[in-house]
Amino acid sequence: MNDFFLWLGIGPWRGVLAALLMPPVPFLVLIFFGARLFARYRVRAWIVVLLGCLGTWAASTNVVGYGLTHWLLPPTRSLTPNEVGDLKKAPRTAIVVLGAGHRDLASEYGVSELQPMGVERLRYGLWLSRQTELPVLFSGGRAHGSAPGPGEAEIAARTAERDFARTLRWTENESRDTRENALRSVALLRREGIERIVVVTHGYHMPRAMDNFRRATEAAGGNVQLVAAPMGITPWFQPRALDFVPTRSGYNQVLLVLHEFFGRLIGA
Repeated sequence: MNDFFLWLGIGPWRGVLAALLMPPVPFLVLIFFGARLFARYRVRAWIVVLLGCLGTWAASTNVVGYGLTHWLLPPTRSLTPNEVGDLKKAPRTAIVVLGAGHRDLASEYGVSELQPMGVERLRYGLWLSRQTELPVLFSGGRAHGSAPGPGEAEIAARTAERDFARTLRWTENESRDTRENALRSVALLRREGIERIVVVTHGYHMPRAMDNFRRATEAAGGNVQLVAAPMGITPWFQPRALDFVPTRSGYNQVLLVLHEFFGRLIGA
């Protein structure tokens, strides 16, 4: 379906379409529709408005965010110390860190910078590289519809040297989404003789990333092995009273889960 969107020429508008599907927009539409019913159907109107209000409330709570995470996304787990040790000096193996967006200008630095999640992924990828002595590729360009400017991988290479005193072996600076991350990374690493790829990204993003990397390896011949190395895993938790109250963290969690769920549906 992602290819279909691109064929229609609406790739740059995918962000707008996604925003319209995300809370609170559907619930605001429901509230507006309920308000239109008040003139003729007061009871039905109140029911619709209350449903919209409850949906807006629920979509901003931690309990719904964590519940959706474990319901809609396949579970992931971190690599164990033994698994990390097994990767050490593994032949023809590379670590691929997936981008998570960037800021065109961080005024405090005077240059473009990675978004916080991108820094977290880069940090973990470089930590894995220290533990295993494996080379690192960072994959990420500019999202669909972005203005011209430096790609995310270019920014990551600068950040790795400046903040972590590490050098990236490769940078893939053209991909615009997870699907292109996978296709371009697999193609680049196959040319370098790599036969096993350690994929680094957040736990919530890993199912979609692995879906795309599997398709990319199959399209390239299917002889590249994949190892999932998720970080920032969302643990199961015991709800507290405050977890039923709207918070910014709850709202962000709900958006992340729904973004990944719809992304997997369209193959982005």
